Amino acid sequence: MLSAQERTQIAQVWDLIAGHEAQFGAELLLRLFTVYPSTKVYFPHLSACQDATQLLSHGQRMLAAVGAAVQHMDNLRAALSPLADLHALVLRVDPANFPLLIQCFHVVLASHLQDEFTVQMQAAWDKFLTGVAVVLTEKYR
Repeated sequence: MLSAQERTQIAQVWDLIAGHEAQFGAELLLRLFTVYPSTKVYFPHLSACQDATQLLSHGQRMLAAVGAAVQHMDNLRAALSPLADLHALVLRVDPANFPLLIQCFHVVLASHLQDEFTVQMQAAWDKFLTGVAVVLTEKYR
């Protein structure tokens, strides 16, 4: 799925995010809810303020899952299986939301990393996050 170069690029970007998961995640969710208001239906309890504790907490959990995926790029299915069960069987999140989240993730990365987030890195992250979304939606079938 991912070439050695793409894996390296994903790891490089993740190294820049690591330690700031809550802030990146909160900004990602806030952007998602603002640009695509229909996605907030799953999060009525979350504030629309980037510094809100619950938003930071969920952002932390969300990016922790991305970090786990980065650490297990060779076996995303095993690493994300419990999360896939949760989203498909319990939360019943519309899988159409995952591409919207990916798009917002790219914008957040680009806004923070600017010139460090090259076109090649964006392509690698798009491929990786699409793989994550595929795994998360497999349980819907």
